[in-house]
Amino acid sequence: MGTSVAEFLDRWDGARRPDLPETTSGTLRLDAAEDGHTAHWRLTIRDQRVEVTRSAADADLVVRADREVLDRLASGRTHLATALLRNDLSVRGNMRLLMMLRRIFPGPPDARHPREAARERDGHR
Repeated sequence: MGTSVAEFLDRWDGARRPDLPETTSGTLRLDAAEDGHTAHWRLTIRDQRVEVTRSAADADLVVRADREVLDRLASGRTHLATALLRNDLSVRGNMRLLMMLRRIFPGPPDARHPREAARERDGHR
């Protein structure tokens, strides 16, 4: 099945993420609904680091979805834009932070960098 959103966020290490812009800072909250209950994670982005806590505190951006949708995002089986266009999630707040969430969640499990794929195709390492 892959990684659940709970597993993905609970093992988050807070290491520096050079793929995040240095000037981006803010908070976002993920609300995962399941069986009438909602689990909350609050992500604080600052200095190319992301701190994850379990909190329902208000945030600059709030993303709400069924747990299953967030599980698919956390395992790379669904792209954030796809879920948004399908109305699988709702978003309220600073949309700029939504693009940061796209960088935090992994890509598809079988995805490779285009340069790596070209090297393999051409027989180079």
